[in-house]
Amino acid sequence: EDLVSTGKSSLQVVDVLKQQGLNVIGMVSIFTYGFPVATEAFTNASLPYYSLTDYPTLIDSAVQKGIVTAGQQEILLKWREDPAGWNPVS
Repeated sequence: EDLVSTGKSSLQVVDVLKQQGLNVIGMVSIFTYGFPVATEAFTNASLPYYSLTDYPTLIDSAVQKGIVTAGQQEILLKWREDPAGWNPVS
């Protein structure tokens, strides 16, 4: 998978593969936001999940390269806590 946010679409594909008789032993993605909902979904599906990199690592790298300031890092990481309810002004 290229990106995992909630894990829903990935797990739908896993279900289709299993219905076709394939033995799915895990899921790998290039990137994940690391939302708890995805971790919970893969745990509930009893399917190991690994990602090459994640949102906190991306933001940390941007800070180290001077692309993002420490203040911006705080805002960006705050978004990850509640993306649906996020308000950059509050």
